[in-house]
Amino acid sequence: MSLLVGCDFSSAPSARKPIVIAVGGLRGNRVTLSSLELFTTLDAWSAWLTEAPEWVAGFDFPFGLPRELVEALGWPTDWLALITHYASLSRAEVRSTFAAFCNRRPVGGKFAHRAADGPAGASPSMKWVNPPVAFMLHAGVPRLLAAGATLPGLHETPGSGRVALEAYPGLLARELIGRRSYKSDDPARQTRERWIARADLLNALERGATRLGLRLSLTHAQRDHLLADAQGDRIDAVLCLVQAAWCVERRTSPGPGFGLPLVIDSLEGWIATA
Repeated sequence: MSLLVGCDFSSAPSARKPIVIAVGGLRGNRVTLSSLELFTTLDAWSAWLTEAPEWVAGFDFPFGLPRELVEALGWPTDWLALITHYASLSRAEVRSTFAAFCNRRPVGGKFAHRAADGPAGASPSMKWVNPPVAFMLHAGVPRLLAAGATLPGLHETPGSGRVALEAYPGLLARELIGRRSYKSDDPARQTRERWIARADLLNALERGATRLGLRLSLTHAQRDHLLADAQGDRIDAVLCLVQAAWCVERRTSPGPGFGLPLVIDSLEGWIATA
């Protein structure tokens, strides 16, 4: 049986800001959390992906770039060829190329967007700061391919038992607690109000107060651990886990499967549950 996984990702993981993987399971409408795994290097995270025999996972980073951007730059419009080209660039080259693209565009429309960004409320996948999702794509997607993953709607690895889905924890969090902030990397902003927001978020997940129709089951110790994480990385991994669970229930849905729309842009991809 495949592992059910949610991943909060960092393109530059460290002991202070690790990659977090939430491992769990689905029985009926209940999502259980089995463990939280932390990775302080990209190599260690990649090794886990490769060693785990089968998994269905939601990853908190983009899987594609906006078609408008790709065509304007004259880059390959085949997804795998695009990712190969993108991975060959340095981060400095990515930054300068995207900055030059933005500088040619009017104020208020600097970035190009994917079709899924609007429904999900997500940052454009070409952003290189706040958050640096362009670098997250650059670091993450080639490693998913190296692990032999299938990315529904974008890339299929025949015979693979590993399925990678683009998740976005902010989409589910906003549904449950609105736009209240529940996390911060800045210790000075790790306030009582954000702790309360995390508590309300977990309460809503445990009640199943979401259109996904799933309830999160936690032990008291797990709940305390998630509440104590003021950076929110562990909660974000759990949110991705719940989104992946919803997709697993729809594994055989029409089109790419896993609850994705019947037709999606084969260059841009789609965000799970959007």
